[in-house]
Amino acid sequence: MNEKLNQAINELVNNIQENYNGWRDSSHRTMNIKLRPGRKFIKIIIDTSVWGFVAKSDGSHKGLPMQEGDVFKPASWASAAKHTRGNVFADKQDYFTWSGPNYL
Repeated sequence: MNEKLNQAINELVNNIQENYNGWRDSSHRTMNIKLRPGRKFIKIIIDTSVWGFVAKSDGSHKGLPMQEGDVFKPASWASAAKHTRGNVFADKQDYFTWSGPNYL
C-alpha cells in the first residue's frame, strides 16, 4: 500500500471514530477498528463486523471501473458491493457514518 493511500485510510479511520463520538458520548468507548489488506481491497473491520472496503488500485469491480481509494459497502464478509460510495481522497467526506458507507 502506498503512503498516500495509507494516510488517507488512517484519516478515514479517525473520521469514523469522530462520527461515532458525535453519535454517542465519547467517553463510551473507542471503536476497535482493524485494517485487513487483500488482493484488490483493504477491508475495514469494526469489532466483528465489516464496515466497508477501500480499493487498493485502479481497476474494475463487478464490471464497473474503480479508482484507488474508492469506498464500497460490504456485500458479505468477503466481498464488496458493486457501486462506489465515495473516495478517501475526496475533499467532501460525507459518504459514510460510523456504521458504514451510505446507501445510494
